[in-house]
Amino acid sequence: MNEITPILEAISAGEPQAADRLLPLVYDELRRVAAAKLRQERPGQTLDATALVHEAYLRLIGTAEGEPHCFAGRGHLLAAAAKTMQRILVDRARRKARLRHGGALERMEVEDALGALTVQAPDEDVLAVNEALGELERVDAEAASVVKLHYFLGLSFAEAADVLSISERTAYRDWSYARAWLYGRLNNPSG
Repeated sequence: MNEITPILEAISAGEPQAADRLLPLVYDELRRVAAAKLRQERPGQTLDATALVHEAYLRLIGTAEGEPHCFAGRGHLLAAAAKTMQRILVDRARRKARLRHGGALERMEVEDALGALTVQAPDEDVLAVNEALGELERVDAEAASVVKLHYFLGLSFAEAADVLSISERTAYRDWSYARAWLYGRLNNPSG
């Protein structure tokens, strides 16, 4: 892990080969996280863990303009990976939900805002949670970050706390608050 920070600095400085040195160091961890996330999705997914990691990595490291992303360290990279994987899965859910893909979105009741999603979430639930998570981010950014790191990236509360520089107990409290808040928002969207 001590090797990651200098490589991230080299990527920020625009060193072309730095991204090639970073991938082998983070690949196994990102693949483990992607595999865990995809196990939570519905059967029959065409996206596999390898493809999710590669797409997320390309979005994180490469840009259309050719300007490198700047990461402050391992924690910042993991947080960015969580957000990127979330965007990829939400984008796929939106694409599938379009009318030509059998759209006609319909909001479904969710027993537990995130617990039910970890079983086998319909694409519509992913979109509803993403929308609610955006609202939560405006209300409590730290709690939303804990959800992204724990749910979307699959980090433990200790790992999420480390990334956010908070205590594990605070991360768990934020998670509990966020679950209750999201449950309320998903079950009463107008309130």
